[in-house]
Amino acid sequence: MSTQKLNSGIIRILIVDDHPVVCSGLTSMLSAQTGIEVVGSAASGEEALAIVQRDRPDIMLLDLRMPGMDGIGVLKALGRMEHATRVVVLTSFEKEEDIYRAIRAGAQGYLLKDTTESEMVAAISVVHSGKRYIPRHIAARLADRLMRSDLTARELQTLELLAQGSTNKQIAGALNISDNTVRHHVNNIMEKLQVTDRTEAVATALRNGVLSGTD
Repeated sequence: MSTQKLNSGIIRILIVDDHPVVCSGLTSMLSAQTGIEVVGSAASGEEALAIVQRDRPDIMLLDLRMPGMDGIGVLKALGRMEHATRVVVLTSFEKEEDIYRAIRAGAQGYLLKDTTESEMVAAISVVHSGKRYIPRHIAARLADRLMRSDLTARELQTLELLAQGSTNKQIAGALNISDNTVRHHVNNIMEKLQVTDRTEAVATALRNGVLSGTD
């Protein structure tokens, strides 16, 4: 296996993924790299945060989808901690909303799990140096997402109820608001998602990850 010299001395890595085979494979691969030390692996967000407090790794390779505390929860918790462990998200998910939420929550890098070994090492090096690492195709998806206005919390609630097949009257009852207010929210949702009807709004939201589907 090839090795690649990294700058700034030894980079200490924590791998966070709930699949043992992934952790084992990444540990083996990265441990063979000159300038990298894998300090451990964690199968949950809670375990990852405990290791950060104890071992203070430089970089965390973080999966987004885990039982219990997910990757976004880990990122937000890290933002409240004194030790500045930098995070490269390593995930199977490339929906616009996943990328947007991860970067907004504090991730400095974003890679897909099918990335090459050389790109992963490059990303670790770049993020360790204090810069961001977002591959071009991921950056393009992020740019598309940033062009759309955020849905408000109430609009997201309305959208979730639309996805369940609720009528305006049912949504109004569930959220304790008037039918007119529901119509206002639905119109805003369609405008922000750049769609023309309710069905398309739900489909677009599921496709882009604004609503969590069955992934």
